[in-house]
Amino acid sequence: MSITGQITWVYCERLAEVVPFYRDVLGLSVVRDAGCAMIFESGKAAQIGVCEAFAGRVVEPKGGMITLLVEDRDAVDVWFERVHATGAKVRGAPEVLERFGIYSFFCEDPNGYVIEVQTFLD
Repeated sequence: MSITGQITWVYCERLAEVVPFYRDVLGLSVVRDAGCAMIFESGKAAQIGVCEAFAGRVVEPKGGMITLLVEDRDAVDVWFERVHATGAKVRGAPEVLERFGIYSFFCEDPNGYVIEVQTFLD
């Protein structure tokens, strides 16, 4: 038995208000549309699911983060310009985080979930 993929789920009140961020701002492809939930391809066997809140699933962006890995520093800069140009909320320009050996920037989806775009500086 082996793991064949991974989905990180975030929740929202109205899916229609959040889908454009993942589809248009981040440019992720929709791989499954279940009406009240959508799954976006974020990498090889990695996906982000966005679902309308229900039962015990609530919109709670505090303390969590989704990190999207890119090839190199130039790619981080290109992503920053792309996201910034859409008017999406960014938390500052890309920077080196020596402690972790990465170069990255942070933005937020419409519900406040933090998205980091990063590369390792190996």
